[in-house]
Amino acid sequence: MAGRLLYRAGVRGWHLHLLSLVLVVYCLGLWFRAKTVDQSQRGHAERRALYVALWPPTLWVIGDAIERYKR
Repeated sequence: MAGRLLYRAGVRGWHLHLLSLVLVVYCLGLWFRAKTVDQSQRGHAERRALYVALWPPTLWVIGDAIERYKR
């Protein structure tokens, strides 16, 4: 159902696949940046990186759902 609605809205599977790959790079950037901040803020920075790391698999699966609807 969500795949059909997104497909009708003009979102294509490759859009979400590309966004997923960009978010992986962004997460790595956040993780490396977390190693450079002050010790008192490091825990927060690492949690932010882990939170962002949850998005790419979700977006990739939604992109696959859109691709399946297209067929």
